[in-house]
Amino acid sequence: MTKTNFNAVIDRKGTFCTQWDYIEDRFGQADLLPFTVSDMDVLVAPAIMTALNERMQHQLFGYTRWNHAYYKEAITNWYHERYQTTIESDWLVYSPAVIFSVAKLIEMWSQPGEGVLIQTPAYDAFFKVIEANGRHVVDNRLLYQDGQYTIDFSDLETKLALPTTRVLLLCSPHNPTGRVWTTAELAEVITLCERHHVKIISDEIHMDISRASIAVHPLVQQQRYLQHIAICTSASKTFNTPGLIGSYCVIPSEMERERFLYSLKNKNGLSSTSILGMISTVAGYEEGGDWLDDLNTQITSNLTLIKDFLAAELPAIRFNIPEATYLAWLDVSGLNVTAADLQHALINVGKVAIMPGSTYDPHNDQFIRFNVGCSRAKLLEGLQRLKRAVTFLEKNS
Repeated sequence: MTKTNFNAVIDRKGTFCTQWDYIEDRFGQADLLPFTVSDMDVLVAPAIMTALNERMQHQLFGYTRWNHAYYKEAITNWYHERYQTTIESDWLVYSPAVIFSVAKLIEMWSQPGEGVLIQTPAYDAFFKVIEANGRHVVDNRLLYQDGQYTIDFSDLETKLALPTTRVLLLCSPHNPTGRVWTTAELAEVITLCERHHVKIISDEIHMDISRASIAVHPLVQQQRYLQHIAICTSASKTFNTPGLIGSYCVIPSEMERERFLYSLKNKNGLSSTSILGMISTVAGYEEGGDWLDDLNTQITSNLTLIKDFLAAELPAIRFNIPEATYLAWLDVSGLNVTAADLQHALINVGKVAIMPGSTYDPHNDQFIRFNVGCSRAKLLEGLQRLKRAVTFLEKNS
């Protein structure tokens, strides 16, 4: 089978690409090298392209059903083979996007004015979807020590015990820190949620991008509290196909599945899936395992490159290779500059766009999030631009 060259330099400009064509929207300038939005500058798996091209030849793209064995068995087999986890096909429901699913479940499982607990730093869409739905954010801050993040279980229980806390919105693996929660940590999370009657929505979209030595554990692998858990995920992050649209939820409770589907179809008018999104999911899960292994090797190599570069050239920036994701969470507190000054230098001196940490943690702006899902050449250029910006700050401090 043809191997993908993950170091190929792909020109994405002029394709309506969020990361490249609309960078000015967030950073104020259009001529920046971006390491921002969490999609990748890599070609999709050949198996997916073959499947899409074959379907395109049909030349007719009508309303499309998702509730059938072709779609569901690809997902259940993926969980069984990749994670040794049993997912019943009846547990699966389609959704156009993970955050859309999160919004629906928050709407189902809480009332306006009630609390949804997240663990910060957190994916910025979590804050938005909670607040826009009239709920309030309950913050269980992760503990940060010696470059590692852990769950503050004492604070977690205190916050879960609040009478208004209805939902825990878990991120597993965690964005932006890259932590993979252990079975013991997940078991304790479930125990506390069960004790305080709090439902769990688990965003697991980053589950497939992990280091070879790390075992990722889907929440339902615990086989506990299943009637009060929903996993929201997608193959789009794994196979770099978010533009094709499509995600799914794992909802073991029949009653909650029916409520979800009723809201999806009747309230929101969504009953048809994206045919290309569905086909790419199936092709990826059925034939993309080797491609994913190669991708993970590339991502790990890129993360190692960052670590080595920083140690040699910018030792004030601390970085530990994350257990999962293609996101490098860099601790820039050792630079002793303000976040505003750092961003100004990155944009105006380095001509590079790297996400500020305050996007994910409003109370701590001493980090930046660097997307490494790209070629080695792009990454090296980005690191040189980062160095240029930091050197400027050091000379002008």
